[in-house]
Amino acid sequence: MKVIKRFALALPEDPLFRRVLKNSSFLFGSNTISAVLIFLQTIFAVRLLGISSWGLVTTITVFVTNVNRLLGFRMREVVVKRMGQALVEQNRQEAAAVVKATGLVEILVGLITFLVVVILSPWAAVMFAKDALAAPWFTFYGLILLSNLVDETSTGILQTLRRFDYQARIALVQSVITASIIAGSFVLNLRGGEMPFEIAIRNVLLAYMLGKVYQGASMAIIAWREVDAEFGPGWWRVPLRSLPDKRGMFGFMLNTNLHGTVTLFTRDNIPLYMAALLSTTEVGYIKIALTLIAPITMILDPFIWPTYAEITQTIAARDWTATRNLLRRVSLFASGVVAGLGSLLGLAGWWLIPALYGQEATPAYPAMLILLAGYGLGGILQWNRPLLLSLGKPGFPVLVAAVLGGIELFLIFWLVPYFGYLMMVGTLSGYFILTTLVVVWRGLAIIRQRAAIEATP
Repeated sequence: MKVIKRFALALPEDPLFRRVLKNSSFLFGSNTISAVLIFLQTIFAVRLLGISSWGLVTTITVFVTNVNRLLGFRMREVVVKRMGQALVEQNRQEAAAVVKATGLVEILVGLITFLVVVILSPWAAVMFAKDALAAPWFTFYGLILLSNLVDETSTGILQTLRRFDYQARIALVQSVITASIIAGSFVLNLRGGEMPFEIAIRNVLLAYMLGKVYQGASMAIIAWREVDAEFGPGWWRVPLRSLPDKRGMFGFMLNTNLHGTVTLFTRDNIPLYMAALLSTTEVGYIKIALTLIAPITMILDPFIWPTYAEITQTIAARDWTATRNLLRRVSLFASGVVAGLGSLLGLAGWWLIPALYGQEATPAYPAMLILLAGYGLGGILQWNRPLLLSLGKPGFPVLVAAVLGGIELFLIFWLVPYFGYLMMVGTLSGYFILTTLVVVWRGLAIIRQRAAIEATP
């Protein structure tokens, strides 16, 4: 965090980038510590459960999370765009109506999602866990949905009001809660003999649950407090009819849902495909690989939403030069992070993985190298989709992801049963690279076009 702040102070000529760095520094500091905790808790969990059972835990958490993503809306994007734009135009009543509308929709969808998880748990246990007796674990973890009913709306509020410091603190405490419970279970297992499987898996799932419960409740409370301070008590009484262009807002909301759905099937469902086509052991390999490259994504992810918040306003002001300069600086900074950490992982991973997770985890190393290529480029150009959202083109990333994702899924179900888990991660990495490059090309082309039109007398 101090490194980023010093870097920001060295850029007095670019206040926009300094503000992005300042806001990112809160999340960067939190994510750096969280990355360390996740790294350690994964070691403890794998040693406690074994690769296959660790893959089962991953399958359970991914299934519940992805059902939520399938049915829910990415409300933070809707809130940042509509609430942020309303605040720029000094229309506080409209901004309050945006918060009320998105919150109500998210609560309704969240309750429906929980019921769907309960209904689908027996099927998921047979399909992915290959064990009908695992159904209660899917339902048990699904309880997190009830404590995160307005998580997306709350996150969008804090990002719009640039309260990234609160978001960072909550994320850090969540990581501490989860890591502490998993580490405690590992220590108890060492001191008291081998822990029964049912108790071990319950403790690991409970660790993730309690962390999520804390996050959802804290985000909702703090977001409500911030909205009260911004709009005054009783803001929630604002009539929804004061929200203009409801059709446009619903269209934007639908596009974010469509993109989330496409991303769900083309990226987030990879562990589930692995479990269905291969086994939970291969799920364990990919989870370890993702944990090792997590420092890259956790360092760079904090730049996504501050960058989105800033370019939304520079584009609203039609300041194309400031937009391009900000994107360039963010990419240069991200390139340094990817090159440094990627080289370190490539050189040290071969002996680090078996030393930390055991010899049975060695196959995770080639998976990590392949994923580094896709996640690395995605991190460098992480602003690709936020740029299209800010430009009012939410449908293009959806189209690109759907077309290329269809090809990806065809290759997965055709080739993975024959060539195994490395074909899975190779296809995923290639999908990341192609979708990122196409969306970046389109976004920059629109900026050049609009800048040229406005420069014409």
